[in-house]
Amino acid sequence: MAEVKLHGFWYSPFALRVKWSLELKGIEYENIEEDRFNKTPQLLQYNPVYKRIPVLVHSGKPISESMIILEYIDQVWPHNPLFPPHPYHTALARFWLNYCDDYLTGGVRALFRSNDVEGRKKVIENIWEHLRVVEDQCFSKENKFFGGDSVNVVDLAFGSIIKYLTVLEDIFQVQILEEHKFPHLYSWFNIFKTQPIIAQNLPHQDQMVAFVTSLREQILASS
Repeated sequence: MAEVKLHGFWYSPFALRVKWSLELKGIEYENIEEDRFNKTPQLLQYNPVYKRIPVLVHSGKPISESMIILEYIDQVWPHNPLFPPHPYHTALARFWLNYCDDYLTGGVRALFRSNDVEGRKKVIENIWEHLRVVEDQCFSKENKFFGGDSVNVVDLAFGSIIKYLTVLEDIFQVQILEEHKFPHLYSWFNIFKTQPIIAQNLPHQDQMVAFVTSLREQILASS
């Protein structure tokens, strides 16, 4: 029985954050692929409140919600830290983590569920508004990553969502993360996704496009 297990969906940005963090720290774990429409009894037992992935199980004890899991991982395995060491910088990181999931993630979810061209245009404009904030406040040509020269928790959060955003770009045949609009963010993402650990654990774009297209059709048909 593995000491560390990860219940997730291979295509989920939230599970991807956790996988990246485990890989960056070199932690051995068992990956348990869940089915969105037929979740295992173990997942429902481990997360009886939300009944969703990701769930990290460490020595039989479950932890839910991706950013809580990342903080737990960083505290239990402090090598190759994900969070900044200084309390002020940690507070800034938490602020941007909340911004990512409150606004950018919400915009991506709305785009996923959009079902008409006009509505989609409004959603994209909303995403642009939040990408502009991230462009101006989070990333610059001076720093390779959010925390400087190494990937940290903010990079993992934004990187996972922007990866999913690029999948939706291909599905809808639109360009959202445009280089001329967001030069720093565009450059950062291209550097981030080519880092060895990130690249080795990044789902293939064509595979994600095909799967998310099918998933979207299933969800919209049942709503």
